[in-house]
Amino acid sequence: MAPVHGKRPLPRLFETLRHYDPHTFARDVGAGITVGLVALPLAMAFAISSGAPPQSGIYTAIVAGFLISALGGSKVQIGGPTGAFVVVISGIIAHHGMDGLFMCTLLAGVLLVAMGLTGLGGAVRFLPRPVVVGFTNGIALLIASTQIKDLLGLDIVNPSSVFVPRLLEIGRAIGTLSPAAAALGLGAALVMLITQRSFRSVPGAIVALVLGTLAVRFLSLDVETIGSRFGGIPAGLPPLHVPTFRPEMIRPLLPSVLTVAMLGAIESLMSATVADRLLGDRHDPNTELTAQGIANIVSPLVGGLPATGAIARTATNIRSGGRTPVAGIVHALTLLAVVLLATPLASDVPLAVLAGILLVVAYNMGEWSEIGDILKLSLNDMSVWVTTFALTVFADLTVAVEVGMILAALLMIRKIAVTTSVVEETEDEVEAARVHLMQDKSVPDDVTVFRIQGPFLFGGLDKLSAITDPLDRLPRIVVLRLRNMTALDGSGLGALEDLADTLHATGRTLILCGAREQPARLMEKAEFHEHVGDANICSDLDAALARAREVRTKGSRTRD
Repeated sequence: MAPVHGKRPLPRLFETLRHYDPHTFARDVGAGITVGLVALPLAMAFAISSGAPPQSGIYTAIVAGFLISALGGSKVQIGGPTGAFVVVISGIIAHHGMDGLFMCTLLAGVLLVAMGLTGLGGAVRFLPRPVVVGFTNGIALLIASTQIKDLLGLDIVNPSSVFVPRLLEIGRAIGTLSPAAAALGLGAALVMLITQRSFRSVPGAIVALVLGTLAVRFLSLDVETIGSRFGGIPAGLPPLHVPTFRPEMIRPLLPSVLTVAMLGAIESLMSATVADRLLGDRHDPNTELTAQGIANIVSPLVGGLPATGAIARTATNIRSGGRTPVAGIVHALTLLAVVLLATPLASDVPLAVLAGILLVVAYNMGEWSEIGDILKLSLNDMSVWVTTFALTVFADLTVAVEVGMILAALLMIRKIAVTTSVVEETEDEVEAARVHLMQDKSVPDDVTVFRIQGPFLFGGLDKLSAITDPLDRLPRIVVLRLRNMTALDGSGLGALEDLADTLHATGRTLILCGAREQPARLMEKAEFHEHVGDANICSDLDAALARAREVRTKGSRTRD
């Protein structure tokens, strides 16, 4: 998003309202109501799983969801509580209580605002792909393990916050399984799976919630509900809650503050990036982080939880027709209407149903398909993923990200060292390099040539903006020279795959040429050709230009 009169970019809401019309408003309202209904059970489930009352999740979705949409840098981002925070929040509450959580959320919000105002939004993209996948897999597994107790109605008084002891508790308590709770929980999960596979326009979470609640009310099932555990959800506007600020808690809370801020930044920008691909838009990361920070500063003031962009709800918003931030605002107002008018109905919501819903959410957020892609990469990338995943599950999220980043940085240094060489410039070397040079080459019309210079690793992925920024002005065929790309890692490969998919989605053809030994070997192992076609991976520039002429002649806009 371009700056306005030399100032910082405005929130996308201001930009979209300049050309707003009744048709867009109608689509936004429909999408906002749909997402609001989808967010209701998720907000309650995330709060309960975190050790907080269900209304904390709803208040977060209302207040943070409104602010993130109104002030953010994405047109369609939906904000609120997410699964990524469940494990972190439960740990904070266990050690520091709710006041500690409120203070941590507020400080994380201040940190996010500082990151946005200082232009660090783009820096979050420097996280290596194996680190992001590793802790996403780990978080999903941890969330799933926390749902088994309520899913099966097990009698566990004080569940452990540690993964292995939690599993041992579940094993010891399996004899207390409630058939009614298990049927409701597994039934809710089955409804979610069926709707997302065969009826994607149907909000599976709402269907599962309504059916489960009706079953409890009319069949008088003896299962634990929101009413029996929490006494229901208070009706009316969220009360103002000023957190108790204790300076002596800043130091022990600091690791948690950093974790909440980093998770919020990573997930929100990942969600915004996914939205960009689905919508053909481009968000402003610094404006988005600033909005996320403001939302997290305000959320504790109404007893809310940490908030960030929610990938699944954002995708639901787009599929439902949402095209501007107005849809996100309507989503927040829908939840507010539920709190004002329909909270008595929430007392009969069975916790087993919420656990079943959250179990499917955990599975969806796990990015399990990425594991297969990681296993196709180098041993270095696999070791980073395994280490991050193991530390996330068995140690701590903060430790996992820190160790994963350090290991990735050390392996990056090693990769650069291994791919550095000193070669004598003989006549044969000069002659062999001639096919890779641009001099005296004739570039056809409708063809543009870019090159990557130096190692293309996780710290420099934003350099591809030289291609993606002027996307609308690019010709039909893009040639990318890799002769001077000395090293490639999993994150760089993922960025090239995204570039290929983006160009293909706009009817363009990407041709790559001249890859050196290490990048070529990694691309072959990861089956990169599936993204561009075998014929569009060429040995040198001469072959690439010949291929461009062939594509141009055929008038092809599809992958071979």
